[in-house]
Amino acid sequence: MFFAQYYLDCLSQASYLIGDEGTGRAVVVDPRRDVSEYLAAAKEHGLRIEGVINTHFHADFIAGHLELAAQTGAWIGYGRRAEAEYPIRKLADGERIELGDVVLQVMETPGHTPESISLLVFEHAGDEVPYGVLTGDALFIGDVGRPDLLASLGKTADELGRMLYDSVHRKLMALPDQVRVFPAHGAGSACGKNLSTERWSTIGEQRLSNYACAPMSEEEFLAIVTEGQPSAPGYFVYDAVLNRKEHGLLDVDKRLRPLEAGEFLAHRAAGAVVVDARPTQEFVAGHVRGSLHVPADGRFAEWAGTVVAPGSRILVVAPQDREKEVITRLARIGFDDVIGYLREPEGAFMGMPEEIAHGPRMTARELRAELDGEQPPLVLDVRNVGELRAGRIEGSLHIPLAELPGRLEEVPKDRTVVAYCAGGTRSAIAASLLRRHGHAQVLDLIGGYAAWRGALSPAGA
Repeated sequence: MFFAQYYLDCLSQASYLIGDEGTGRAVVVDPRRDVSEYLAAAKEHGLRIEGVINTHFHADFIAGHLELAAQTGAWIGYGRRAEAEYPIRKLADGERIELGDVVLQVMETPGHTPESISLLVFEHAGDEVPYGVLTGDALFIGDVGRPDLLASLGKTADELGRMLYDSVHRKLMALPDQVRVFPAHGAGSACGKNLSTERWSTIGEQRLSNYACAPMSEEEFLAIVTEGQPSAPGYFVYDAVLNRKEHGLLDVDKRLRPLEAGEFLAHRAAGAVVVDARPTQEFVAGHVRGSLHVPADGRFAEWAGTVVAPGSRILVVAPQDREKEVITRLARIGFDDVIGYLREPEGAFMGMPEEIAHGPRMTARELRAELDGEQPPLVLDVRNVGELRAGRIEGSLHIPLAELPGRLEEVPKDRTVVAYCAGGTRSAIAASLLRRHGHAQVLDLIGGYAAWRGALSPAGA
């Protein structure tokens, strides 16, 4: 058996290539949209990719099923409840997909979405105990898939939560302890709240350590898995719908178009959104007025999908020689309408000084002094709800970054605003969003809440 996991850190997303080296037949499970790595590995190991299986309609990225089908002729498989615009193979519960001696067996595990499936992997057709189980977003390492995403169109969180309880407690936990668990996501994903940094585990380990796998009633399960979930980024519903549709194939080179300053500004004047992916210090020092700041070093695609509306025409300002990377990462979440990128930003800025703005910031001690002054600023906390347990700056307004685009009216424009998060990245993004929407006096807290506690402890917040 050939078995490989491909992990994409910036989306905390895992995909898999599984094949029988005797027959050369293989399938890819939950592929990302840029599929060259799977094709290269298949060629290296003498495998033919004949099937692509998505464990469900993903909400946090655009899967690469259409790209792989176009390049290999592979069929596209989903659970039997799935409906898509393109031809799909509907996989029934218990169905076995024989690659040779290596066999995959379908297990319906709805709950995160109605059509969700897991895949039992047998190294040998006659094995009684599976080598492993690919759990998609049903079971994570340390967590389970959340049942409350709007991506599960047409179902309530209660309905899906009850499905998930059955899938986890009566199906997955019924597998032998030694079965390896290979999920579709890891720590950092908004598809759950307590995901581990580990890339795989076993059923036995999850039975002992995963809070959602402990013996409990269905009602207890519903309460515990929905409490404290992070707000879902705004692009999730867009991607969940797009993954059902026949859409254009990935073509990064078509978008990789250098723009001179005049053309760049003309597109911005016509309504295009500027996404500046340079490091925060460079953005703060100078950027095109109205730019949204989403640093490339981090969860770039997720954050871009949070503050940029799906379907927007996008202009990119990238770190040196990383234009293709930035455009590829936007394409991974279906943000394909990139016009091009600004050629040599620093030189271009010198030729348009009237279009350049700066991003003011503030230290924890400066903020403390301002809060004690006669006209204290509004402090905006953009962390997720679960992070509030670590403490917060007293009197701050809490709006998670994922919710901020839809709640901008709650932030007054007639006061100075200081945004903060855990370490300073999300607050810099939030500050750029507020400035773009007409908030004139917005700063972000350098170092975030960690800096606040460090500078002011024990007398701090």
